[in-house]
Amino acid sequence: MKLSRPARRANLVVHVAASACWLGLTLGLLALGITATSTGSAVTVEASVRAMKTFADWLLLPLAFLSLLTGLVLSLGTPWGLARHRWVYTKFWLTLATTTATVFALRPGVDTAVAAMSDGGPLPDPGDVLFGPVVSLSAYLFMTAISVLKPWGLTRRGQRIRTAARKPVDGKATRRTA
Repeated sequence: MKLSRPARRANLVVHVAASACWLGLTLGLLALGITATSTGSAVTVEASVRAMKTFADWLLLPLAFLSLLTGLVLSLGTPWGLARHRWVYTKFWLTLATTTATVFALRPGVDTAVAAMSDGGPLPDPGDVLFGPVVSLSAYLFMTAISVLKPWGLTRRGQRIRTAARKPVDGKATRRTA
């Protein structure tokens, strides 16, 4: 499957926008988490944790899935391929891992903090509101760096495809695709 130029460009714009929003949202969650764990005001803590819950419930997963979906479409619809270049392959697995971590770690941690605050309990555990955003932010910054730098080389599959594309068939050179 090869995307047309307009489809590739539109998908690329959506992918970059969704990824940038996901990164910015994580920065916001980190700021709210730092506020919740460093202030002595119960009102500020509760407001910060409730804001984190709203963002985590309504924005995180749609942005994560949009970034994952558009990244898959781009990798499968362009010569980069999903398993041809190590940096693309790494980004895919990190995006899948951070999306899974959002579902099973970050959101439950925020939910635990909100439940504790709703019951009139103590301040939230810093791990509940800081660990997820710190890990996510680190992963997103790494993915951004490898998207720009495109380090490493081809995967074994990518090397096989490139070698096959260079071999002449019936004395004629074939078109290079990878």
